[in-house]
Amino acid sequence: MPSTDIEFMRKAIGEARRAFEEGEIPIGAVVVCQGRIIARGHNLTEMLHDVTAHAEMQVITSAANLLGGKYLTGCTLYVTVEPCVMCAGAIGWAQIPRIVYGAPDEKRGYRRYAPGAFHPKAEVVGGVLEEECRQLMQDFFAAKRA
Repeated sequence: MPSTDIEFMRKAIGEARRAFEEGEIPIGAVVVCQGRIIARGHNLTEMLHDVTAHAEMQVITSAANLLGGKYLTGCTLYVTVEPCVMCAGAIGWAQIPRIVYGAPDEKRGYRRYAPGAFHPKAEVVGGVLEEECRQLMQDFFAAKRA
């Protein structure tokens, strides 16, 4: 696993921690272009009362605005949890060529429902800092149940 994947996933985890502190499901994401972060974000569904305000959607919009176009062909997306079907569709439409995620989502992840959603040539790397990403989710839902 490249050290840059670990470095950038740690930044996404930082965003997930912010979400946790704000009472949002702790998923964070960053978009990297030419070795630097151009967009960062986390889930905002509770704050915005918007079911589409997932971390991935936030950073795709932000990165596209920064770059001045809808395609993110020179970028890598780092996200702490496997994208859902909705986000996978957006990632595919944005033509992001590399997707790196932490923990799998066996119940709602794209691999179960839409394994072909990404661009056909996209490289997908899963399991980067998986335990840390998973633990954050488990801690969040354990606190909700307490």
